[in-house]
Amino acid sequence: MSKLTEVVGGVRAVFMTGRTKPIEWRRQQLNALLKFLEEQRTSLVKVLYEDLKKPESEAMAFELDFTRNDLVDIMNHLSDWMKPEKVKKPFALMLDDAYIMREPYGVALIIGTWNYPLQLMLSPMAGALAAGNCVILKPSEVAPKTAQFLEETLPKYLDKDCIKVINGGVPETTELLKERFDYIFYTGSSGVGKIIYEAAAKNLTPVTLELGGKSPAFVDNTCDLTVVANRLVWGKFSNAGQTCIAPDYVLCTPDIKDTLLEVCGKTILKFYGDDPINSDSYARIINRRHFDRLKALMSSGQVKFGGKTDEASNYIEPTIVVDVNPTDKIMQEEIFGPILPVITVKDVDEAISFINGKEKPLSLYVFSKNKKVVDKILSSTSSGGVTVNDTLMHITLSSLPFGGVGYSGIGSYHGKFSFDTFSHSRGCLFRSLAGEKLNELRYPPYTEKKLSLLTWMMKTSLKSNRFFLATLPLVIIGILLGYLATVFNIGAFSPKFHN
Repeated sequence: MSKLTEVVGGVRAVFMTGRTKPIEWRRQQLNALLKFLEEQRTSLVKVLYEDLKKPESEAMAFELDFTRNDLVDIMNHLSDWMKPEKVKKPFALMLDDAYIMREPYGVALIIGTWNYPLQLMLSPMAGALAAGNCVILKPSEVAPKTAQFLEETLPKYLDKDCIKVINGGVPETTELLKERFDYIFYTGSSGVGKIIYEAAAKNLTPVTLELGGKSPAFVDNTCDLTVVANRLVWGKFSNAGQTCIAPDYVLCTPDIKDTLLEVCGKTILKFYGDDPINSDSYARIINRRHFDRLKALMSSGQVKFGGKTDEASNYIEPTIVVDVNPTDKIMQEEIFGPILPVITVKDVDEAISFINGKEKPLSLYVFSKNKKVVDKILSSTSSGGVTVNDTLMHITLSSLPFGGVGYSGIGSYHGKFSFDTFSHSRGCLFRSLAGEKLNELRYPPYTEKKLSLLTWMMKTSLKSNRFFLATLPLVIIGILLGYLATVFNIGAFSPKFHN
């Protein structure tokens, strides 16, 4: 038996005892995670800087505060989410209890990535713990300082028997995927996502795959381009462009191209200064391999702004390129760095065709004051999420699902969507042992009379303008049956639920 098999087996054995199911345990772990974020803020900012040279403001806003807010939202609503959800019943089952019960899957594997190594690890974990699962965390080895800190510090706060942090590279991840899990949550590239999906399929394990893609931004001539530039530059160059939902390229019409390029250039200077290598507000590329990959992409098209690099510090200046061909390598893969192609299209229809000529993106951005243009783009394209007249901001709402579609991912999370993702929805029907005479309609020997009555009782009608009048007799019968059930104590054996 390998060490990983022993670890996973031990965690599963604890889950089978039922320790993680009570709300008290779930709240205890979520409170401990909140305490970890609050007590270790300074240390977490430090390791994020060591891995990515991530500015403190970005570390706080994008990593710590984002994760904290998502966590608090889950904590505030957990008791309501755990309650059985009553569902509608047909006339024949009026006296019975029907509900959906959310139960934990079991042992969840969460594989994180390096660009937001804290948020993309702990935010899904909060949902998994809220749903009552045990968790195996696999941080990305590409952000080694953060991974090491999580391994050393997180167990001091959480239930060590139910939550494990396993570090390592590709060999360790490969071995982990040979184990049987009850749920796998992965954030990263589409290429690795396919490997995860294939491994999960061997055990029919459900998955969430948070991937990426080429997220487009369309800008039309109805906008204040200075405002557009502020929001585009911020969304693209935060974390040095290493954000899965960053605008990957911009589509605009020829009449605004030169002005848009000019204001974007001015905005970069305003945000990062004349030489961004000296800016405290600008991060670095994660490592040499990604630096080399991005530097090679800059050979596509013509550099209109930026373009400077420093190999020693993995620095690539915020860069805008033009005259890019759709067949260029920069347009064939997710850029995932501080290089922004600006491409002209003759109108919104050509923009839609351009977007639809590629895989479905994780995010889509539309800058326009024209509601018809916005509606046309949204109705004619598909993406994981959308923000109109800004970038990135849809991810900040825990009331919205965050996830991809097609090549950009499977499933979603944040807020209640995280809880639902890590919960199995179990359909439950509790029947009374009374009223057996009515049930005889479905028992053999079958007759036309029985079938006719049974069909009438079970039939579902289409809604219409006369829906209320059509269903009024059933409502009256239901009220009468409910009264009789109360008088004769029918349904006394229905289960009661408490938090």
